[in-house]
Amino acid sequence: MKISLVLATLGRDKEVLEFLNSIRHQTYQNFELIVIDQNRDGKIDAIVKPFKSCFEMLHVKVDFTGNARARDYGIGFAEGEIIAFPDDDCVYEKDVLEKVVAEFVRRKQLAILVAGSYDFSSSRFSIGVNSRKSRYFSRLGMMGVEFTQFFDLNRLDREQFHLDHDFGIGAKYSGGEGFELLYRLLRAGGTAFYTPEIKIYHPDKDHYKLGTARMLMYSTGVGAYIRKFANQQDMFMLYYIVRKMFVAPACKMLLALVLLNPKRLAYSFYNLVGIWRGFLVYGK
Repeated sequence: MKISLVLATLGRDKEVLEFLNSIRHQTYQNFELIVIDQNRDGKIDAIVKPFKSCFEMLHVKVDFTGNARARDYGIGFAEGEIIAFPDDDCVYEKDVLEKVVAEFVRRKQLAILVAGSYDFSSSRFSIGVNSRKSRYFSRLGMMGVEFTQFFDLNRLDREQFHLDHDFGIGAKYSGGEGFELLYRLLRAGGTAFYTPEIKIYHPDKDHYKLGTARMLMYSTGVGAYIRKFANQQDMFMLYYIVRKMFVAPACKMLLALVLLNPKRLAYSFYNLVGIWRGFLVYGK
């Protein structure tokens, strides 16, 4: 199986170098890297060049921005059976691709494989939805985050395999692009499996100590994708409306009050504000 890694990047250089080094030493080498470069200043040209002799790579410069749009554009160049969208500030454990292929070979009906996201530690989880236990999951219990998802193109609905350009960094709604895609593919019948045994490292940015601005920005995407599917009269969205727009934020704010933690309280409050903002403005 050939794997296509579509890397959309803007504004980062050192992190891109770290990712390139991590895939250079993969134990599984049947892969290609497609770099969709949104920088206008040649920021990563010198970084990318030496790696072109190390593995198959296509460096594509574009004159637009937007993470989802760039990843969607990169799909058009992909030649692999399996596609993934690594972030430009993540790092792969050396056996990630080997384990990904092994899971798809072992599980004959598997369309979507989700790895664990770790905060540069083999035991501490980072962003996204993670668990200590491997399991199949449905659209009512989605796992992972966009840079931990791997897709087998031969086992999913190809018409649904595209990103919504309204979501993600640089778009109308700054987050939610991964879950929007994942939900759509699961709704179309794709089989999904999560395992924490495949480790992808990414700095933990979903934390109240980093302030509230990031949470406010990214949570709008969550509210927007809930509204998108609610507008389609998808009854499963009732679960997410109750859970993400009422129960979970209320529980988090109550816990912050009990712990007398004002920063955590503010973080949870702005999470709620962002979700409701995205829900109310979607489509307007």
